[in-house]
Amino acid sequence: MTSKTPIAQLGAEVLRRQAQPVDDFASPEFHKLIETMHATMLEANGVGIAAPQLGASWQVLIIASRPTSRYPHAPEMPPILMVNPRFEIIDNSLHKDWEGCLSVPGIRALVPRYLAIDVHYQNQQGELCRLALQDFPARVFQHEFDHLMGLVYLDRVENNQDIIAETEFFKRIAA
Repeated sequence: MTSKTPIAQLGAEVLRRQAQPVDDFASPEFHKLIETMHATMLEANGVGIAAPQLGASWQVLIIASRPTSRYPHAPEMPPILMVNPRFEIIDNSLHKDWEGCLSVPGIRALVPRYLAIDVHYQNQQGELCRLALQDFPARVFQHEFDHLMGLVYLDRVENNQDIIAETEFFKRIAA
C-alpha cells in the first residue's frame, strides 16, 4: 500500500464486511497500513479514516478532528490511532448532525449519534488505552467504528430527506 491507495467507494464489498481484529502488532503490513491511512486521510481532508476504506479488513481507525475544507468548524485535536476499538455509551441521548464520508463523495446527511462515549482500544504497540470522547470527536469515532462493523453513515439516517448534496451542505453552513 502507498499513500496513493484509492479509497473504497460505496458499493465496494470491503465496506460491508465486518473487520477482523489485529493480533500481530509487529507486522510490517500493519505498520504500512497505518502510514497509508494517515497519508490518505490528510490528502483527502478527512477527519477520520478506517482500514476497510483502504481495502484492509482490519479493526484499525484514526480520528483526527481539525478544521478542514470539508469540516471548517471541527475542533482541533491530535490524530489518534485506535486498534481493536470498543466503546461504551456515557450519555444515551442521541444528537443529529451532518456527516460526510470519503467513501461516499458528494453527499451529506443528518445522522443521529451519541454525544458522549468511553472508548477502549489498543495503540500501535498493542497497549490498552481508554479515552472519553464527546461531541464532534465522539461522532467521528462512531462514524469510523461503523466502517469496522460493515456499516456506512447512510445506514444510520432516519429519514431520506436528511440526505443532501454536498454543494447544498456548504451553502447551509456558509449562511
